[in-house]
Amino acid sequence: MAEHTVHEIVKSYHRAWTSGDIETAMGYVADGITCRAPGGDLQGKEAYRRFLAGFAPALTGIGDIAEFADGDRVALFYYPQTAATSTTPAAELFTVADGKIIENVLIFDRLSYGPPPQR
Repeated sequence: MAEHTVHEIVKSYHRAWTSGDIETAMGYVADGITCRAPGGDLQGKEAYRRFLAGFAPALTGIGDIAEFADGDRVALFYYPQTAATSTTPAAELFTVADGKIIENVLIFDRLSYGPPPQR
């Protein structure tokens, strides 16, 4: 297998999970990944897999905003589109080591992805 850049690894991971292919996405993730996310941190590949698998089916599309790569880090900014929202931005800062994602800092407004408030 050819060696991939940090940017290619993150983009391949992102394309896979946002298209619902969680298994392919997890191939880019280290066993000991740490994810810092709204609502709590996740530790380890299985916890991260459950997190992604729980949200991916809700996606109806992705609106890209921007991306930035520097050394072993890549930042992605995008709009995860669901039935609840298509305009709430998300940001992820990935750290890659030895060809695998070892850390993800994920920022988004959790409340925007939930059911609308009851009146």
